[in-house]
Amino acid sequence: MLSGVSYVRELCEKNRIPISHAEKACGFSNGYLNPKKLSKIPYQKALDLLNFFSSQNIPADINAIMGISSAVCLTPKDERDISKDVENIMRKLSAGESGPASYNGRELDPEAAELFKDELEIALRRLKLINKQKYTPKKYKNRNI
Repeated sequence: MLSGVSYVRELCEKNRIPISHAEKACGFSNGYLNPKKLSKIPYQKALDLLNFFSSQNIPADINAIMGISSAVCLTPKDERDISKDVENIMRKLSAGESGPASYNGRELDPEAAELFKDELEIALRRLKLINKQKYTPKKYKNRNI
């Protein structure tokens, strides 16, 4: 598996985009995407790169950009846990309870609530994948999940 930086560099080469152009478009410093300097791409910067590639009509994988193995995947139990967490947070939000998504007990606009729900689900999925890769013992990493 390629590291995240190598994957990004390969995408740029394949699509004839200079690395410096991708760095500049994402607001990174010149030389930021150097595999000798950068071992992992942080989540927010990976999103910036994903948005850049999307704007260029280039399909890219956020997991690959972050250097997360495609062997790590979510199980049906993980999917249920994520759905339950999202629903609990959204229920608290709509009830005006203090919680991770409330703002001074104010009611949230329905469109904003739907966008928040989508972003929350994406964030929880990413977090679950990152934690699985980070905390799974090595002896289990080569097995199919």
